[in-house]
Amino acid sequence: MTPSILISTGGGSAENYLAAIQAAGGRGEARYLPAPSLRYDGLLLTGGGDIHPQLFGQENRGSRNIDRARDRAELALLDAFCAAGKPVLAICRGHQVVNVWLGGDLVQDLSPALSPFHAGVESDRLHLIHARKGSLLHRLYGPVFPVNSWHHQALGRLGRGLSATARSEGGVAEAAEHESLPLISVQFHPERMTGERARADTVDGGLIFQAFLNLVRQA
Repeated sequence: MTPSILISTGGGSAENYLAAIQAAGGRGEARYLPAPSLRYDGLLLTGGGDIHPQLFGQENRGSRNIDRARDRAELALLDAFCAAGKPVLAICRGHQVVNVWLGGDLVQDLSPALSPFHAGVESDRLHLIHARKGSLLHRLYGPVFPVNSWHHQALGRLGRGLSATARSEGGVAEAAEHESLPLISVQFHPERMTGERARADTVDGGLIFQAFLNLVRQA
């Protein structure tokens, strides 16, 4: 069986996500504002603009490029896919959407001390992250490893059932897993660390897509 994956995007290019899913043995379909459809085997939430801070009970303190229609669509997708027990891979913005969906909140703008290590300008930043023993990322990559980075927000208070399984040296939650849901959630961009975008100074992001599709096949 070739798993079919719904890729929710902000309307821009999804080429890297599609290529990573295909290389891992799946078939992706990228759509902007997709309606929940359980004909897909799994859901991929991609990067993009910020989530409206009203959704986590805050005033705007640095959020930008907000797309309220996308916020609503992706929260509805999580409702549908998680209720059906279908696996979810959440990347960058998606990582943050998952936390908000579970009742958590966000740091809307990283401090000047942390931002230079996370917020890309013309290209991705690079930094080390530390994975919790027993977590998925620890099994894939070991305790400490380099990843890319392009974000100015981060998880704040964690949502229900969610635990941070990897953090950067500044304490940013770089990955999370849920106590019961089949969920892989990362702040970095594995789709830009594999295939034609593979780089010698990071780990192979393709392993995350392989782990996701293994979850899909087991669901």
